[in-house]
Amino acid sequence: MSEEKSGLADRGNEIFERVVRPEVDVEKDAQKFVVIDVETEDYEIDANARAAFDRLIERRPDARGRTWLRRVGSRHAYHFGGRLRETSTE
Repeated sequence: MSEEKSGLADRGNEIFERVVRPEVDVEKDAQKFVVIDVETEDYEIDANARAAFDRLIERRPDARGRTWLRRVGSRHAYHFGGRLRETSTE
């Protein structure tokens, strides 16, 4: 991850913990997406990532390129790959 993207991620996660988390029900909203404008700290939450992004951009058109996306119940929006299950050879 580039230094610029790493800084965006750090800032987005910091804003999430400080601003968003106190406002959401982590259990109820665990699978919803949060899109955060890392400059203004505005955010949108929705079960559909694109819908959340579109609403934020509608309010803050200049936010394009400075948003951070993650799920309420995770530090990431999506996970790629998986964990291989060990199989018994018995």
